[in-house]
Amino acid sequence: MFKNQNKHIIYTILLLMLLGVNKQNAAQTTDSVYVNEIKVFHQKRINNLKKEEGWLNLAGRFLLHEGSNTIGCGKKNTIVFPKGKSAKNIGNILVKDNTVSIEIRNGVEVWNAQKERVSKQLLYMNDTADPLVLFHQSLNWHIIKRGNDFYLRLRDLNHENLKKFTDVPTYPIDAQWKVEAILDTTIKDSIEITNILGNVSNQASAGKLRFSINGKQYTLDALDEDENLFIIFADETNNSETYYTGRFLTVPKPDKNGTLYLDFNKAVNPPCAFTDFATCPLPPKQNVLPVSITAGEKRYGNH
Repeated sequence: MFKNQNKHIIYTILLLMLLGVNKQNAAQTTDSVYVNEIKVFHQKRINNLKKEEGWLNLAGRFLLHEGSNTIGCGKKNTIVFPKGKSAKNIGNILVKDNTVSIEIRNGVEVWNAQKERVSKQLLYMNDTADPLVLFHQSLNWHIIKRGNDFYLRLRDLNHENLKKFTDVPTYPIDAQWKVEAILDTTIKDSIEITNILGNVSNQASAGKLRFSINGKQYTLDALDEDENLFIIFADETNNSETYYTGRFLTVPKPDKNGTLYLDFNKAVNPPCAFTDFATCPLPPKQNVLPVSITAGEKRYGNH
């Protein structure tokens, strides 16, 4: 009888040990899957920064004045392009009655995205149309509107930044920074967002995110962005370790129970961390967290 009891005890202990090993292996597998997910996310982020429409190749953001604006690398132009990167005088951009058009100087080759040579072209007519991009040598440009002002956004596809860029530093991947949150949609006032130029806009709110870190409760206001929530936040790491104005986080909208996860390992720098020529939104005051979020991207370069 006692022998059978001893065997039962031994079997029980072995079973518990096996279950413990299996549980540990499962946890390790989960951890490795999660780590790989974040690595894939980061690599995609790096690839996007280096793309033609990425942030590393910006070469200028020029305010357009009402009336005539000449462009080219010649010093007498209204807008002076980088030296040696274009014809001395490419042509003239005309701003009139909330529209922007361009007329190219004879003999200068400028092309659209369809590889068609351009002589005269309407560049901007309303906020809903996709920006029309023009190409000249290694440069391309299109028109952006910030507040009531028009700007020419210039890119150089051979920009020096592309040659020296390798990576963005990040904190070690830590699954503890994948935090469960609840989206409170009873509070959906529009969110006032200010950009670095001082322009203020009211943007659609998706609600208020409620979550806890180390047992303490926090909230973040989220912007409604199609299938996702977009969060502009600041925290105490901005003082020295992360970009000084704050970072961005994009998360899928919650499930039917209103639950989602804020994965701060996917927190990224704003475009202004990589170029002086972006117009980044700043975190609203209610999204400044009194805690250090030691996850995601760290500060890059000197911008």
